[in-house]
Amino acid sequence: MASKPPPRILIVAGSDSSGGAGIQADIKTVTMLGGYAMTAVTALTAQNTQGVRDVAPSSPDFVRAQIAACVEDIGVDAVKIGMLGGAAIASAVAEEMDKLAVPIVFDPVMVATSGAALADEGTIAAFARLMELATVTTPNLPELAALTGMSPGNSVAVAEAAQVLRDRHGCAVLAKGGHGTSDRLQDILVTEDKAASFDDERIDTRHTHGTGCTLSSAIATLLGHGQSLEHAVRLGRQFTRKAILAAPGFGKGNGPLGHQGVR
Repeated sequence: MASKPPPRILIVAGSDSSGGAGIQADIKTVTMLGGYAMTAVTALTAQNTQGVRDVAPSSPDFVRAQIAACVEDIGVDAVKIGMLGGAAIASAVAEEMDKLAVPIVFDPVMVATSGAALADEGTIAAFARLMELATVTTPNLPELAALTGMSPGNSVAVAEAAQVLRDRHGCAVLAKGGHGTSDRLQDILVTEDKAASFDDERIDTRHTHGTGCTLSSAIATLLGHGQSLEHAVRLGRQFTRKAILAAPGFGKGNGPLGHQGVR
């Protein structure tokens, strides 16, 4: 009896030359979770664990061409969207996503772990259309504040801001609590009919480069496998935590995760 083919995951994101985040982290995650990774590269970056040195965006037409090439031949079961590189690219990606009928995970990347800005005001404004098309949007706390104009300083305020974003755009929202200051890390998932909280002890480490990319790609892959959204979030968080714990210790700054060590 033939085995079931892996879910086909299209990654629309930027490249990280140091391999810790972006397309590189996405491919590692999708592969380790049994998916087949395809890419539409929105930008090239020269970066490492200490910061982003330069960014060279793709053209909107070239991003469209990459997406179309994958969709028309291989097919797609789920999409992960990360760094977009510009408002015109964001709009082009939204137009291409509107043609698909698969789960879409949108990670609204604005700032790298190192602190470098990866989205200008025009790009952030173009996020609205993508959130309207997404199955789930996965902002961290600074991104949630920027997208809502609110100040989510505690779990109640985070849940309220996530609900505002869900009501405004119609997508589920996973508010990631990694930028919080407590010893416990709490992520809150707000869907159409309920809110779910995921709580874990914070891992004391500087090796967190690519955690957001890893989590969103894990969720997309698990949705491609047919998991429910809440279960995909739960399993995706477990994968990400294991990858943090398996970090190889590379780099002088915010080091990469150890995707290869997750079993």
